[in-house]
Amino acid sequence: MSTATAPAPTIKKPSIAHLPYRPESASAARRLVRDKLAEWELDNLIDDAQLIVSELVGNASKTGCLLRMTVEVTRITATAVRISVTDGSRVLPVLIDAGLKAEGGRGLALVHQLTRGQWGTTLEPLGKTVHAELRGAS
Repeated sequence: MSTATAPAPTIKKPSIAHLPYRPESASAARRLVRDKLAEWELDNLIDDAQLIVSELVGNASKTGCLLRMTVEVTRITATAVRISVTDGSRVLPVLIDAGLKAEGGRGLALVHQLTRGQWGTTLEPLGKTVHAELRGAS
């Protein structure tokens, strides 16, 4: 008599990068997200995920912090990912209505729209983490 065992679940390791506080770090963050989502065969999320990480990294780069920010992409379900950016500032992001003529201030509104409101901030001992969850079709 033999007993069959189910294969162990595949663990999807998150990708993490430590990037300098410069606007150019957004391209490295986009590459990290694109490569990891392609590896996980979540190609349908890549475009939106790259926009989200660009906004989060862009906001972090404006904080005036001097060390490095941390960008992480984690698979939270078969069709969903969490993109997180941790920086050294405890100033919380604010979702504003920038208006049609404003030259900026629409980044978090875009994140809010793409994630269907599934984003937020966690205060850390030495800063904060802004995270956004992006879900594909089930």
